[in-house]
Order: sequence, then structure tokens, then C-alpha cells
Amino acid sequence: MNKTADIVIIGGGISGCSIAYNLAMKGVKNIIVLEKKYLASGSTGRCGAGIRMQWGTKRNCQLSKMSVDFFENANEILGYKRDIEFKQGGYLIVAGRPEEDAQFRENVKLQNSLGIPSVYLTPKEAKEIIPYMDESKIIGATFCPKDGHLNPFHTTEAYANAARRLGVEIMTFTEVTGIKVEKGKIKGVETNKGYISTPIVVNAAGGYAKKIGDMVGIDIPVYAERHQVLITEPVEPMQGPMFMGFSLNIYAQQTPHGSFIIGRGDPTEPRDLRITSSWQFMEKMAKTTLELLPLLGELAIVRQWAGLYTMTEDAQPIYGEVEEVEGFYLAVGFSGHGFMLGPATGLLMAETILGEETTIDISDLNMKRFEKGDLIFEPSVV
Repeated sequence: MNKTADIVIIGGGISGCSIAYNLAMKGVKNIIVLEKKYLASGSTGRCGAGIRMQWGTKRNCQLSKMSVDFFENANEILGYKRDIEFKQGGYLIVAGRPEEDAQFRENVKLQNSLGIPSVYLTPKEAKEIIPYMDESKIIGATFCPKDGHLNPFHTTEAYANAARRLGVEIMTFTEVTGIKVEKGKIKGVETNKGYISTPIVVNAAGGYAKKIGDMVGIDIPVYAERHQVLITEPVEPMQGPMFMGFSLNIYAQQTPHGSFIIGRGDPTEPRDLRITSSWQFMEKMAKTTLELLPLLGELAIVRQWAGLYTMTEDAQPIYGEVEEVEGFYLAVGFSGHGFMLGPATGLLMAETILGEETTIDISDLNMKRFEKGDLIFEPSVV
């Protein structure tokens, strides 16, 4: 196989498929998406699939609001014959510390100023939303009814199908083995199925983003970190919103199919590409869940799985072209939030690649910010 493409996108998760779709919508004709396995087989398909607009930085609020606006109409926009299953049951985010509670009050002011309908709640008011929560463990909470949950496989498929109809070629089970660079410019991509000549490569490879960077001699300041979740047996609907606590280290969401997806963060997790599960996670997760949502202790755990967060130092993504290699673009480092920002990523990266003014200013989310120390820390992460 020898091919020629105007743009090659590495990664068949929501970011890669969204970028391809948006480029094709803007008239780019010869686009190839490369995925080493099947679509959404990486971080996209292993995520908790929560969607929220409740952030502590203006940019993340803007990116997530843009994405939610898209998700609300995605079936129609993408011409998807099935359903991406966007369930807007809200997010109830609880504070476990006084300084966190103070941050939440400021977050709500910021969110409201950007058109996000979040509200601050007392513990008693929060308990009215999730009655079986132990409100004695929290200080305050915020709630946004337009946050929610959707199906990552259907969403990625919807983008991929729409992209294909616009002429995008999506090559699954095609692994990138090398990238050819000459005189500081991208020339092509080597795969296990042959060579593709191209002047532009977009790295949307999720947990494997750093390995792709190594292929062009660029040390991308990200690392892959394992994050685990467990899933329970399905039961009748009993919890509408996602329950989340940053300092309390938990998120628990009942899916449209009845099962609960429950997860937490752990800075001691391996920083490599393993996606195995551990009994230590189950023990810690069960303990936290029983303390905050004791009724869920009656549910049986069906299975666990793990996926990769691609972390940056400030928990913000890296967007844009790499100065050292002409034609090499990054959409990486989402720090666990790549799925929910997928629509914004696709549009903004397409605008960037085509030299257009971006709908939201992302110029300072480039890779150089780490060298300069111009980091933009997001306080609202698990």
C-alpha cells in the first residue's frame, strides 16, 4: 500500500474523528485517519463518558459549553441513524473542604457569566437531588442540569460515519510505525500496511501521543497514567445526575442502561501504557462510595476496567502546530477530559490547521507554554 494524503490524523478516538469531520466540512478532500485497533478502542472507549460544563477556568467552560451545545443536536448534525444517548441528568459536584467550597462559589459566578446554568447548593439542598447521599460528609455543592453522560462508541461512530460520507478514509487496524521528516518538514507516515505521503500529520493518539512525538524527535510534555473504573449490575433508575467530588475523590454516574460507573483518581497509578485492573482500586473505591453514597453498597460489582489519561502539568490540553517540525500538529494532553471536549477540539483544530481565526482563542495552549512556565492550572479535576 502506497498512498498520498493532504492530512493524516493519528488516532481513531473522538478527537481524531471529530478533527477529520470538521476538516472535511471545511472542504479538505484527501484526509486519512489511522487507528491501530478499532474506533474508540483507546481512551475514548474506556472513559467514564461524563460531560460537564462546571469548570474553574474560563477556557474550559467555553470549550465544554461549545461541546455540550453540539452534543445536544449531534444526531441531527451528524446524520446519525441511531442515538449517541446524550442523557442530561446534570452533575452534582460536592465540596469536602472549606477552600474547595470557596472555589465552588467563584466557579459558579464564572460559569453563570458564560451562560452556564449552574447553581450553588447547601448540603441539605444537595441531598434533595440525591436523597441517599450522606450530606454530613460535604460542605457545599454545585449543580448544573445540562451536564450529563453519553455513549462514547456511538458518538465516535457518528463522527466517523459523517466523515466517511464527506470522503474521509478511516483505516482501522493500521499502526503507525514511523514518521518521515526532512529538513524540519513532515513528509509521510510509515504504517504496518505501507507508506502514506503527506505534508501534515495530526497527533490525536491519546495515551500514545508521546510515542508519536518521539517519531519526529519531539519530547511532548505529557505522560500516560492509568485510571480505573468499576461498573455495577444494572438497576432501575435511581440517580439522575453524576455525583462528583474532587477532594473526596469520586465520580459515580448511573448510565442510561442502569449500571453505575464509579471511578476515582490516584497519583500513585503507573505512568505507562498498562490498562490492567487492581484489587487495591476496588477496595479504595468501595470504601469511598460507601461513605458518601451508602445505598450503592447493596449493588454487585460486575467488572472493572482501566484506560489512560494523557496528563499535562496543568491539566489543560495541548493544541496547535509544533514549531520545530512544520506540518506536525498536536491535539493531546486532555488529562481525562478529551471525550467531553471532542466537538470543540475538532472545530478548533480544523480552524488552526487551515490558518483560520479560531472560534475560541487557544493560542496559549501550545506546547511552548511549558518551557516558558505560562501554565494555566485547572482546579476542578479528579
